[in-house]
Amino acid sequence: MAHGKTSYVCLPCRASYKQPYPGHHDHDHDRVCPRCAEPLIHVGSAFAAPKRRDTAAWRTLSVLLHAGVRFHKSCCGGPGYRPRTLSEVRERMAYARATGEPFAHALVRQDLP
Repeated sequence: MAHGKTSYVCLPCRASYKQPYPGHHDHDHDRVCPRCAEPLIHVGSAFAAPKRRDTAAWRTLSVLLHAGVRFHKSCCGGPGYRPRTLSEVRERMAYARATGEPFAHALVRQDLP
């Protein structure tokens, strides 16, 4: 039986790659982009890459990844809510600043009170 694959991205190249899941001895920094040789970021198996020319979507993705948000499947399906636009990111950033909620938690909050 073949092993499943998961997604890795290169933010500078705006590229996504499906690769085997990391083993016990593998480290994410061992995976490099075939285009630019920069380290790939493990984003999870429930990730769907935006089009390369969609600059705003890649900027949104960059904010999510730098905040530690990933796209792993949960027991009930996908990864849950993730903001898709910069305006949704800005709303959640403002909410986090106003309430003191950690930025990564506010980013994955579907509805703001």
